[in-house]
This record gives sequence, C-alpha cells and structure tokens, in this order.
Amino acid sequence: MQRVFRLILAVIAGLFVGSIANMALVMLSGHVIPPPAGVDTTTAEGLKAAMPLFGPKHFLFPFLAHAVGTLVGAFVATLATPGRTSGPAWVIGACFLIGGIAAITMLPSPLWFTVVDLVFGYLPMAWLGHRMAARGQRAT
Repeated sequence: MQRVFRLILAVIAGLFVGSIANMALVMLSGHVIPPPAGVDTTTAEGLKAAMPLFGPKHFLFPFLAHAVGTLVGAFVATLATPGRTSGPAWVIGACFLIGGIAAITMLPSPLWFTVVDLVFGYLPMAWLGHRMAARGQRAT
C-alpha cells in the first residue's frame, strides 16, 4: 500500500511541476516572440480569431511548453518513484497528451503543428524524462 501511495504522489508531483514549467513557457512566449499587431491572446476567442495570422515562429513556444512540461514532469515523477520505475513517467506523458488533444480541439491549429505537437511533444518527452532520471540514479 505504501508503494502505491508513493506512486500516486510521484504522479501528482510530476503533474504539478510539469504544469508550472508549461505555464512559465507559455507566459514567456509573448515576450520573446510577440503576437502579430492587434491580436488579443488573453482569451480563447481572441486566439481562435488570431490563428490564421500566426506564422511558424508563433508555434515554437507552445510546442516547447508542451514538450518541456512533459519532460520535466516525467523527470520529477521518476525521481519520486520507488526504484525509478517508468510507470509514473508514462502516466505524465499520457495526461499531458490528453491535455494537448483537448487544446487542439479547442484551438484549431495548422495540421503540421498538430502532428509535430502530438507525435513529438508528449510520449517521447515522457520517455526521455524517465531515461534522464533513471540514468542519474545509476550514476550515483
């Protein structure tokens, strides 16, 4: 029972820290790559209306937010997991993937971004986050 409790806490910690990393990059994005003039990115309706005006550079930070959030979340979840098993990292990847699918259904995006985001932003990053944390344990 204690192991199950620790696994659940590892997932919660990974989701929390990964979400913070995701939001930090989303909030930073408009300062690094400003949206086109006159675009309101503070509301979902404003974003929907602005999507046709966005160029590829405007999708860089959303992808990085999704990928880095998942990577950091999986890394933290693996570190908090007894024996550094991969289960919690995959749960983090699946949760962020579900969130990514929900975001894409709410905010239409170009097909190329949808494919890149869903294929490379979540499960591969969960795998990489787990590998990085598991490798760190072997080195010590």
